[in-house]
Amino acid sequence: MKYLGAYMLAVLGGNASPSGDDIKKILSSAGVDIDDTVLSRVLGELEGKDVMQVIEEGKSKLSSVPSGGAAAGATGGAAAEDAPAAEEEKEESEEEEEEMDFDLFD
Repeated sequence: MKYLGAYMLAVLGGNASPSGDDIKKILSSAGVDIDDTVLSRVLGELEGKDVMQVIEEGKSKLSSVPSGGAAAGATGGAAAEDAPAAEEEKEESEEEEEEMDFDLFD
C-alpha cells in the first residue's frame, strides 16, 4: 500500500510515470524501509496504465465487496459485555500518558 501511495503522490505531483527512484525518494523522505522486490512488482503492474483508469476499475471491483454492515449485529450482547473492559483499558492508557509527563511543545 505504501508503494502505491507514493506512486499516487508522484502522479498527483505531475509525474505521469514515476520511476522506482522517484518512489524510493518519496518513501525514504518519510523514513520508510523499502523492499525492492515489492516496489518492482508494483511498478510492473502499473506500467503503461493510466492511474485514474486503474482507480476507476478498482471502484467497480470494490462495489461488489461486502462492507460488513451485518457483522456488527452478529456479535449481539458480546459487544456490550466487552464495553466496560475497553473503557477500563482506555482509562489505564490515559493514566500512563499522564505519568510520562511529556509535552510536544516544550
